Formats: sequence, C-alpha cells, structure tokens
Amino acid sequence: MDTKAAIAAERRELAAMLDGLPAKQWDAPTLCAGWRVREVVAHMSMGFRYSLPKTLAELVRAGGNLHRMTDRCARRDAAAASTSELAGFLREHAHHPWTPPVGGFAAALGHDVVHGLDITVALGHDRRVPEDRVRLLLEKITPGTARFFGADLRGIQLRADDLDWSFGTGTPLYGSAQDLLLVAYGRKLPPGRLHGEPHPRFVAG
Repeated sequence: MDTKAAIAAERRELAAMLDGLPAKQWDAPTLCAGWRVREVVAHMSMGFRYSLPKTLAELVRAGGNLHRMTDRCARRDAAAASTSELAGFLREHAHHPWTPPVGGFAAALGHDVVHGLDITVALGHDRRVPEDRVRLLLEKITPGTARFFGADLRGIQLRADDLDWSFGTGTPLYGSAQDLLLVAYGRKLPPGRLHGEPHPRFVAG
C-alpha cells in the first residue's frame, strides 16, 4: 500500500465526514478524555499549522510537558477556528508530509485513523476505515506500542471478528479490527462493541 496516498485519502474522507456533522456534534465528547470533537480535529491539524520553532516555544511554555502543551493548543485552536475551518485544515493539508517524532508515515496514518475513530466511535457514526489502512496499522502493533499508549494487554489476546488477525496470547478479547486498534492505542470503548471475558476493562464507564 502507498502509505502517503492512504494518509491523503484518510484526511479527505475525514474532512468530508466532518463537513456533514450537525453543529451540536462538534461539542460532543470523544474517546480522547476531556476533548470534544472540535479539540480532536484541532489537534489533528496541529502538525500542519505549527512550525518547529513555534512547537518548541509552546513546549517551553508548558514546562516541557508534551501532554499539557497539546491540550492547551487544542483548546485554544478549537476556540479560535470555525468548524468549517477545522475540517478544511485536514482537506487542505491532505498531502502534508508531517510525521510524528517516531514511526514515519505509518505513524502519521495511525495518528489520523485513530483520532478519526476517537470521533466516529464516540458519536456512534458508522464510518468504516478501509481494511488496507487498518491492516497496515494492526501489523505495526507491538507490546511496546501498547505500553506507550497506556494499554495493558498482559494475558490478553486481541482477536478480530471481521478479518483474520490476532495479537498477543491469553484470554481472547473480540471485536472489530478497528475497535481492537483503538484498544491497542489505549482507548476505552462504548459498551457493546467488545466481547469476551476481559472486555469490561476496556469499556468506558
């Protein structure tokens, strides 16, 4: 798969989905704790809009705390831009070469896909991420990835019920591939999306 092309397609598709959201859903909570849809979208485009010097300056203002910096920037930028502008940032920068500090273009695709799911899953939206994109990201999951995102998968096997994929060993946790991707990225999902003995650990409550 051409990862750069997949990134561009994902951003354009997310922008089109966001264009169709009712105004009130922009203020709905997402799977990112404390962030509404507008904060998540603002965060997704931060890498396109902030130069390296500006990013470093924001990090200094946050006392070197990356989480504090991204939270403050997302809230500020979400308040400053209209919803059409926020969606437009993704569309206009579909081919932007931004990548996270580690992981290259696969990590950039993961950033877009997972944050998109943070929105659609929380809203109960029926968007399905194309299988080739999900497969690429599932193949990149390692125990270190899960730990980095705060997912405790010890003694658990993630087992997709919509394609041939599993990860880990232990008691099976079943769900769609894209829902299990969220689990591996440390998210807690709405009730009814996962099943298997360990599923309550990964359900928002």
